[in-house]
Order: sequence, then structure tokens, then C-alpha cells
Amino acid sequence: MERAGNECYRNRMSEPSYAGGCLCGAVRYEAPGPASNLCYCHCDSCRRATGVPAVPWVTFARASFRLTHGALTEYRSSAQVVRGFCATCGTSLTYRNEGRPQEIDVTLATLDDPAPLAPAAHLWTVDKLPWVSLADGLPVHARGFGS
Repeated sequence: MERAGNECYRNRMSEPSYAGGCLCGAVRYEAPGPASNLCYCHCDSCRRATGVPAVPWVTFARASFRLTHGALTEYRSSAQVVRGFCATCGTSLTYRNEGRPQEIDVTLATLDDPAPLAPAAHLWTVDKLPWVSLADGLPVHARGFGS
């Protein structure tokens, strides 16, 4: 099934493909292929980079992720991590960890149609703000997946 416009769609080979972008439209991307590692991250670094108590992320193959309009401004937030954002409106878009060079994480809510890709876990809850309640029944990990 294909959808027109900037929505999530499926191509003729039934491989999922996703599109999204920043608030102002200056940066647009496509991410063909399967989505994985759907989660909420509660770490201090993600919170500070986005200004929200937890960030929903989705992982795609880095080789298939591509910008279709504009350019990311990148910031090295730690020795292993580079974060991408729109320099015009400030939308946080990507997270690249050099320890996972084949993957790129995308802020889930920047997809044109994020509804079908619900987070499946909470990560880095060791850093969770005390006034955030986790009552959704999802698995909780003190650090990354498997912790």
C-alpha cells in the first residue's frame, strides 16, 4: 500500500519506508527499511538535547537513511555521540553513536506518521526525573536494552 504526500508508506516491494522532518520544513529525511529499537530514552543527555523529560527514538539502518531536503547541523554531545538537528528551528532529529556505526536513531515524533511505531520500552530510567510516572506497562531498563 502506498500513501501520497509526506506520510509513512510502503513501496512496491512491501519494504517499509518512513519520511519525516523538522518543524519548519528546512530538513526532510527518508528512512527505508525496517524500524527497530523503539523506545523512550530518559537519559540526561537526551533530555537536555531536546528539552523534554523522555525522548521517543526509532533506529534505522544508517546506509539507507538519507536527507531529501536541507542539511543537518551536527553537535558532538559526547566522545561517541553526534546529534543532528535543524539549524533554523532547532528540532532534534538524529543520534549517531560511533559504537553502532551501521545504525542511526531518529526522534520518533519527527516522522510524518509516527503513530504506527509505538515505543516498546523505557531506557536509562536510572536518570528518569522523579516526577515522571511510568504507568504504561512497558519494560523498564535502568540503562540500555538488556540492563
